[in-house]
Amino acid sequence: MEATRMPTPLASRARASTPKAVHRRRPWGRYLLWLVLGAGSILMVAPFYWTIVTSFKSQAEILRFPPTFWPASFTLAHWIGLTNLEFGSFPIFFRNSLIVACAVTGLVLLTSAMTGYIFAKFDFRLRGILFWLVLSLMMVPFSVTLIPLYVMMANLKLTNTLIAIILPQMCSPFGIFLMRQFMHSIPNELIDAARIDGASEFGIFFRIVLPLSSAALAALAIFTFVTQWDVFFWPLVIINDTNLFTLPLGLAQFRGRVNVDVGGMAAGSMIAVLPVLVVYFLAQRRFIEGIALTGLKG
Repeated sequence: MEATRMPTPLASRARASTPKAVHRRRPWGRYLLWLVLGAGSILMVAPFYWTIVTSFKSQAEILRFPPTFWPASFTLAHWIGLTNLEFGSFPIFFRNSLIVACAVTGLVLLTSAMTGYIFAKFDFRLRGILFWLVLSLMMVPFSVTLIPLYVMMANLKLTNTLIAIILPQMCSPFGIFLMRQFMHSIPNELIDAARIDGASEFGIFFRIVLPLSSAALAALAIFTFVTQWDVFFWPLVIINDTNLFTLPLGLAQFRGRVNVDVGGMAAGSMIAVLPVLVVYFLAQRRFIEGIALTGLKG
């Protein structure tokens, strides 16, 4: 008669470690996670959706209560009106913001990369003190330097020009810190080998260091462009001509002393946010590619 096989302790322990109750509880945790993520997505997308819908409503429907969640009749009046406003033209505001944001972003990338490379790969006296001095500038609020900057621009006869908006923003302490920290990861042996081969310092910087720093450059480009696209305070102080207004200044003009042109502001806000979204998605792709391709291969 064959003896009955007793379950081994290992098999009993394996069955005990995976009870059916655990498997039954896992889907509920996943559903709860989906619910939280869905609720958070709705909260983030709702203002964007409401702005789009409002830009296509008539003025009477915008003021209607209770509000409608979809336009009863679509109208392009607010979008068409942006080209011929009492205080200027929205395409001109868009052009000015694009010039300022692109110029500042390019200058910040260049100055931050070059300064960060010097701090990361060159050994000179007072390097540590100078770097900490640069970091300390991050703690200084812009309101402290507002009056000296205005006096400087006035002495240079640059007030009421786009150059006056660009010049004070062309160097970024945060950008210098970011590039310096990133360039520390570039091997010194690679730079020394390029010097032995006869490459100049500018050749090493532009042909070796910058391509290897594409990830940090993409991240810095996102931060700088978004910041400069939304900057309001400094252009408000230095610019008086409506033809030189940037988008934030133009959007502020929709608010009058008595009422607010909600439809025009909604249409203008949609135009203002589109370049930021485009730059973000393009730079995000470059950021991922930079992380995947940065470094040495075999």
